[in-house]
Amino acid sequence: MKTLRIGTFALAGRFPGQSDAEALHRTVRAAVTADEVGLDSVWLAEHHFVPYGVCPSAATLAALLLGRTRRIRVGTAISVLTTTHPVSLGEQAALLHITSEGRFALGVGRGGPWIDLEVFGGGVEALEKGFPESLDLLLRWLRGTSVGADGNRYRFREVAVVPRTHDGPPVLVACTSPGTVREAARRGLPMLLGMHIGDEEKAHMVALWRAEAAATGLGDDAIAAAGHVSVGVAQVADSRTEAAATLHRALPGWLRQGLAAHRTVDGRPRRMRDAMAYTELLCELHPVGPPRLCADRLAATAERTGITRFALLVEGSGDTATTETNVRRLADEVLPLLPVHAEPRGAAARGTTAVAEAHAVSSPAAPATG
Repeated sequence: MKTLRIGTFALAGRFPGQSDAEALHRTVRAAVTADEVGLDSVWLAEHHFVPYGVCPSAATLAALLLGRTRRIRVGTAISVLTTTHPVSLGEQAALLHITSEGRFALGVGRGGPWIDLEVFGGGVEALEKGFPESLDLLLRWLRGTSVGADGNRYRFREVAVVPRTHDGPPVLVACTSPGTVREAARRGLPMLLGMHIGDEEKAHMVALWRAEAAATGLGDDAIAAAGHVSVGVAQVADSRTEAAATLHRALPGWLRQGLAAHRTVDGRPRRMRDAMAYTELLCELHPVGPPRLCADRLAATAERTGITRFALLVEGSGDTATTETNVRRLADEVLPLLPVHAEPRGAAARGTTAVAEAHAVSSPAAPATG
């Protein structure tokens, strides 16, 4: 079995009674702790105008964390292409890739039908039809020496790519629909798959990606090596009851206020998830419980889906100290139980026994929420 690479996923959610500053400081502390204990990566979400997540720029927060850490890889999950100019995002990504010596990864996605589209421009047309154009422009920028555009949304004369990266950063695509899976596969780009779906649906999406990638001529080795990422939730405790209770105390309140704050761009109706039922689902799908149960669920997901990279929400308690403990227990008690693991970078100083191996992420040769 391949090495499992375990990282964290940061939504920077503002839980009831907290300030935005508290939410952001908790996320920063969780990322720094993940670096200290030798986890593979931290993936950062971005949202606008809602307490569900109070980070409006994943790339900006990534820059801070790359400066605060020394080993861990930092990625966006995601930077929303629909409300961001691809060239501007490409410039930021290149800057972070170069100055971090390759520790940055760029996750991008379509986003949702939110009022963000009204505030930043583009509207529903950009959401429903503009993603492929934006993605291709971003990729040309990251891989070229000079770029011009003559598309439906972006038109400009050729300009020099500065700073030029030559080899990166790696690009991933958040996929929640078959259409976006196909867009990612046609470009040979790995997927980010969300925490709201289970192993069976993720396995179907991986199978679709592989079939589409093969149909476009991507080789077997590149298809097998694609570094898809499974997003989930992790809460480590002495028992499943204790771990689930921690999440039940905090997640429903955060979900209720966070999801209710989303406003659609055109007034279209939206269906709200039941916060308690969603919390129950997350506890059932993901590593929530004692170390052995957590390790078994991670290994089972890898076996069923073929995905060996994980981004786990560790801030489900909403509390900074509890989050830090959760990160340390994930590294110290769960990772040594996984089928394949390597010595953590901080083991000698901390007495840790094992942690998932961290490797550099590389984009496939072919041209990287929807």
